[in-house]
Amino acid sequence: MIPHALYDMKHNIGYVQIGTSHDTSEFACDSIRYWWLNYGAVLYPLATSILLLCDGGGSNSSRTYLFKEALQTLSNELAIEIRIAHYPPYTSKYNPIEHRLFPHISRVCEGVIFDKVETAKDLIATATTQAGLQVFTTVIDKVYQTGKKVAADFKETMDIVFDEILPQWNYTAKPQQT
Repeated sequence: MIPHALYDMKHNIGYVQIGTSHDTSEFACDSIRYWWLNYGAVLYPLATSILLLCDGGGSNSSRTYLFKEALQTLSNELAIEIRIAHYPPYTSKYNPIEHRLFPHISRVCEGVIFDKVETAKDLIATATTQAGLQVFTTVIDKVYQTGKKVAADFKETMDIVFDEILPQWNYTAKPQQT
């Protein structure tokens, strides 16, 4: 089981997608896609872009182009700009998701042995706080291939705009016309 979470600071809602395969960039973007199609577009119908605060490693790594390629595909599909702001190495502790969502998920899962994915899904969804945290969970039961390589021409064809300040951590995937 691989969890991927998004946290909406405005509404104090966590969205946890549990994968059953591998923690890949494609899985991270499928999690974002699921959130946007099922929740984000409903909560923010006038949005022209999405801002995601991300840690710098793992499936949404700031160092490789695999995540950027999957993000470009997602931006094209959703026809919306997706702005990424990665936390620099060793600073993810400042990411609000680390204080407002994960500790409460850890608390409800403490000491539990997960025998099925559904057990984890149901238990994670019970995480709440006095401040009104809600958590929605789903399972993404799809096989993700590891060891993928970035398309040879991706860097030349991508529509990823890097910020002037800290471009290695801040960039926007703009939807391309097909």
